[in-house]
Amino acid sequence: MLSLDVLGPGGPYRSRRLETIRDLTGNPVATLSLAPSLYVVRAMRALRRAPELPLDTRIEAVTEAGRAFATQTIGGLSPQAYQHAVSTVTGMPITVVRNATEEIERAAEQIRHSVDNARPSGAAGSWRDPGTRGGRAVWTRRGEVFAVHAAGNHPAVHQGWLDAVALGYRVAVRPSRREPFTPHRLITALRAAGFGDDRIVLLPTDHTVADDVLRHADLAMVYGGDEVIRKYAGDRRLLPQGPGRSKILLTAGTDWEPVLDTIVASISSGGGTGCVNATGVLVEGDPTPVAAALAERLAALPSLPATDERAVLPVQPIDLARRWQEHLRQRAAGTRAWLGADGVVDDLGDGSAVLRPALHQLDSPFAEQLGIELSFPCAWVAPWDRAAGIRPLRGTLVLTAVTADAELIDELVAEPTIANVYIGDHPTPWMAPGLPHDGYLAEFLMRTKTVLR
Repeated sequence: MLSLDVLGPGGPYRSRRLETIRDLTGNPVATLSLAPSLYVVRAMRALRRAPELPLDTRIEAVTEAGRAFATQTIGGLSPQAYQHAVSTVTGMPITVVRNATEEIERAAEQIRHSVDNARPSGAAGSWRDPGTRGGRAVWTRRGEVFAVHAAGNHPAVHQGWLDAVALGYRVAVRPSRREPFTPHRLITALRAAGFGDDRIVLLPTDHTVADDVLRHADLAMVYGGDEVIRKYAGDRRLLPQGPGRSKILLTAGTDWEPVLDTIVASISSGGGTGCVNATGVLVEGDPTPVAAALAERLAALPSLPATDERAVLPVQPIDLARRWQEHLRQRAAGTRAWLGADGVVDDLGDGSAVLRPALHQLDSPFAEQLGIELSFPCAWVAPWDRAAGIRPLRGTLVLTAVTADAELIDELVAEPTIANVYIGDHPTPWMAPGLPHDGYLAEFLMRTKTVLR
């Protein structure tokens, strides 16, 4: 049994309230300490009192921590043991967890590049810049303490808040109780690299205490579904990170068959659990041939335990998998099922089940199902035409547009609710350090002010 303690300003803390984390078959794997409200308040106040480290020191420490996270034994766990724990608890394929480990290391290695890219080209990083003698914009923080309500759907989400650490924020992470292993390991590595116990904390809590973490921060980022987004929509201190509803658009006059592998990868890579996985495929013309070809490819993906090196699909406890299946059945009513009509649960015989891909065809680009995002590969294929315009494409994190229509591309890039546009044969999960995901996090954390001296 692993013990995942609270990582507070005074070091690791084991609370009286312990939560047992179990694997997919119900066996206990770890105990997670839950921080009480008073402890959270004191920890947040300690962050505010902590002195800021110099920029170069922060950059070097983040890079060192990322390397240790990916390659060294931390808290008694080798990288391989950590990856195995995440896979057995979350049902994420082991290769996905391994790739996420490398992504976090790469993000840490290129952290200076990432924060420099986000800064306006006309702004200096410090008031000490010689340009301020004649007056110059300076890039400054909007606060001192940043909080994160983290997601548990993919380990790589934790590279997202490294920018805040590099920018000098003192950071509090409330981990997902589904997957606390990644932030616990990463924060332990950051502390060992030089940040110390009072500049970054891990505060696992139950739902009754969760808002205390946000309340005592200057700014915060919150992951969750539509309900969470609605809850915090009016608070300008909070940056919500909700469903991606990523999509692929295939316009007339383009050959979709050469990009079929890209569409399949967009739907299913990483287990199909991410906000960047495609959930909508819109086709100008008859979508039926596209749906048929996708169904054939997706149906061929194997059902395997999450720790199998060949696994590509997510695994869940069988009762939870059946609830997802029933939810899908209700939401897909009235659509044409290419995959999933007979269910998506593939029982592995040990109390867990693979969630297999689902693919449904819609009659309209305005069908409500096009906005449904589930935690396994599930996509909706719909017709699209020029009369529909870009309205069905709004509210999209990543849009891959397979088109040569420059005027349409102009519209897509200009649309404020489409966060990223990939033109041509590029999978929606493609990302690279230094490029914005849903905008740069620094756009939220920082501001420019004029300094004249």
